[in-house]
Amino acid sequence: MLNAADHGVPQKRERVFMVGFREDLDIEWSFPKATHSMDSLLWDKWVSGEYWERHGISAGRTILPAKMEARITRLGSLFAPEQSPWATVRDAIHDLPDPEERDHSKDIPNHRFNPGARSYPGHTGSPMDEPAKTLKAGDHGVPGGENMLLRPDDRVRYFTVRESARLQTFPDEYVFHGSWTETMRQLGNAVPVTLGRVIANDVAGCLRRTEKLAGGGLAEIA
Repeated sequence: MLNAADHGVPQKRERVFMVGFREDLDIEWSFPKATHSMDSLLWDKWVSGEYWERHGISAGRTILPAKMEARITRLGSLFAPEQSPWATVRDAIHDLPDPEERDHSKDIPNHRFNPGARSYPGHTGSPMDEPAKTLKAGDHGVPGGENMLLRPDDRVRYFTVRESARLQTFPDEYVFHGSWTETMRQLGNAVPVTLGRVIANDVAGCLRRTEKLAGGGLAEIA
């Protein structure tokens, strides 16, 4: 079970991965260790303040989350965490213009406002300054609150396709076709690109090391 946020994806997305190697290779392998953490994000926000400085936001305009107060106090008495901070929604989409103000889809592919978002119990959207909730495929209709942005003023709106692609770490060069609902279904079913790369690179590195030890005899499976 891996959480995409622990590997640099701006989304709390837990998924099970199974990796197998040919038995005769006698390979010992384990999943890559987490490189990002919530504690590091809390440190950047509430101990060093670097998160707010990076985005040009005064820390005085934010409210310390009461449920995290004890954890933040403990962090303040320690050294800075070694891992990088979890990436947030703001990190992912800060340079995209607000689609609700006007249609930007001619200049930015797939960045079109989709109306009709509403908040209801259990579906309250993703806060701007945390990793997004898990994007859903919406197999039973329009995706719910997990595919909404929760603005700082508590208003909600649906993520655009481009914003959702950013949250799944697809490059901006990827252009999606079809209706908003169908495209969001594709994105909701996808593995975050960054997480897929992390696992694939680690597996590839393991195979290369094994091939080198075997004198190049594994070229056929690399």
